[in-house]
Amino acid sequence: MERIDIPRRGWVLVCDGAKALVLQNEGDAELVNLKLVDVWEHHAEAAHELGTDRPGRVHQSVGESRSSVEMTDWHEAEEAAFLKRVANEVAGLLQERQARVLVLVAPPHALGILREALPASVRPIVKHELGKDLVNLPIAQIERHLAGG
Repeated sequence: MERIDIPRRGWVLVCDGAKALVLQNEGDAELVNLKLVDVWEHHAEAAHELGTDRPGRVHQSVGESRSSVEMTDWHEAEEAAFLKRVANEVAGLLQERQARVLVLVAPPHALGILREALPASVRPIVKHELGKDLVNLPIAQIERHLAGG
């Protein structure tokens, strides 16, 4: 696995659709020492509380037949909304602290949502992206993954 260089005071966002860790490197690029800055969690409700239980129906343009519309995945929609909120919160934090480096770590699907949701002002400081789900690991293990171990 490739080593990801995170300079001193560099920022790391580790998240998935339900939890986000904002970390900052208090060490240097050679000896990463990530410290927790903030944690955001989203507690999803049960599926029956999120939306309707039946998909809508549409009439075909020709003939009398009808078909149902694909059901909305309410959990996926909630996760996407959470990731968009995280992107905006992190953008504000990074601008406030004048950050120069951000590393994104998230499962591939979540990484795609984050990439689109990050404001244009923050995109230039994203130096690395890692498509892995590390959010539930201890910080020491996250450091090892980023160090290439």
